[in-house]
Amino acid sequence: MPKGRGKFINHKGKHRSFTNPDELEEQRKREEKERQWRAERGEVSSSEEEDEDEKKEKGSDESSSEEETSSEEEEEGKAKGVEGLIQVENPNRVQQKAKKLSTLNTELAAATAPTAPSSSSSSSKPELSRREREELEKQRAAANYQRLHAKGKTEEARADLARLAIIKAQREEAAKKRADDAKMKEVEKQKKSQQTQKALGKKP
Repeated sequence: MPKGRGKFINHKGKHRSFTNPDELEEQRKREEKERQWRAERGEVSSSEEEDEDEKKEKGSDESSSEEETSSEEEEEGKAKGVEGLIQVENPNRVQQKAKKLSTLNTELAAATAPTAPSSSSSSSKPELSRREREELEKQRAAANYQRLHAKGKTEEARADLARLAIIKAQREEAAKKRADDAKMKEVEKQKKSQQTQKALGKKP
């Protein structure tokens, strides 16, 4: 097919002839007037009326067939190649189907009915992965250790308590030494003051 000629090919020497819609309308009106005139005079026979009815029916059939063929041609023009064979559907689209009232009632009853204890326990406690289980065990162990440590039942708590006792004893000893040193200084001070007073009392 040569390029640039469009859908229809015009052969040389042939011209397209198009009927004018105004002429068609005038012809139809003329035929209608003639038919009425004959009907008034009683010249139209039943066979002619049947022929006219058949012509009208054929015309309507031809128009409907032309519409069908044009729609088919448009569909064929739209679906080119493999597109017409493949049915494209959206997988995310949820098709809502009409349900009967009885099925809806049964579903509502099943949803509101109390479930068995086994199913409730399985639904309330979902299965955890290995890492999640290990993390929970670590948290529980840490909380238990802190509780025991506060009560002083762990080895670390015992060592801390022993260390605190030693520090307390050392502080008490240091306090005693400071108190003894203060007393000794006070005694020495008193002795010196007495000696100075005696020395001053002997002088005339």
